[in-house]
Amino acid sequence: METMKSYLEIWNVTKTYKTPTGDAVIVRDFNLKIQEGEFVCLIGHSGCGKSTVLSMVAGLNEKTSGGIILAGREIDGPGPDRGVVFQAPCLFPWMTALENVLLGVDEVKPKERPLQRKLIAERYLTLVGLGDAIHKRPAELSAGMRQRVGLARAFALDPKMLLLDEPFGMLDSLTRLELQESLLELWRQDKKTALMVTHDVDEALYLSDRVAMMTSGPAATLGAVLHVPFPRPRNRKAVLEHPDYYKLRESMIGFLESQDHRGEPKPPEPEKPEEEPVPTLEAEP
Repeated sequence: METMKSYLEIWNVTKTYKTPTGDAVIVRDFNLKIQEGEFVCLIGHSGCGKSTVLSMVAGLNEKTSGGIILAGREIDGPGPDRGVVFQAPCLFPWMTALENVLLGVDEVKPKERPLQRKLIAERYLTLVGLGDAIHKRPAELSAGMRQRVGLARAFALDPKMLLLDEPFGMLDSLTRLELQESLLELWRQDKKTALMVTHDVDEALYLSDRVAMMTSGPAATLGAVLHVPFPRPRNRKAVLEHPDYYKLRESMIGFLESQDHRGEPKPPEPEKPEEEPVPTLEAEP
């Protein structure tokens, strides 16, 4: 059987910062391959380097060593082939929602007619549920609505890959669930390859095809990869009722609990002998 070629390949990536007391290794020998159209969540304890990995893929943070290849080209800086959604949407306050989205569309699609570019921006704002608010400025929008603008802006660029850095981390629980549905609906349109950082186990299981779990820092790396078997399109009720849901959830929590703040395994807990073994890192071809 022919092996599928990875769309994004991160190999042996290390990130080190210089400090007065010597080099501080944040991420060491990180390896991950993602297929085209795959949705992968990256999860781990706070401070383990999840966002550092994402920012290196975005080209916003230079790697110390290793390589990152997207669609056959090595990443050496930021570019419109990657749409990035941050925890805070970073909208220009003097611009309307439409103007904020259109700004990026104008930049990446200069050959399109102005009317066509406007229609693209309007389409994605409508898809995220902001059809009636396209002329409102950020101050007139709730936190959830502002993040919807951020999602629309990323998708409207028609990037090769989506990079999401805890995009719903600052939202209340109800808004978070609503935005997860909006994200899945947008993603279903053309199945963009996606890498999303999250600290939420349930969010990772609901959204992703695979969950990549990082060890704790310093010198964090990829510890395990969990395959998520739930069929698409997904329904939250059906996912929660899937016979494997809680087994997978416990596997993820078990892995995270095995890591202390120094990245060293804790002693096994004898009171849980029936627990499923932690998923192991998938073998690379």
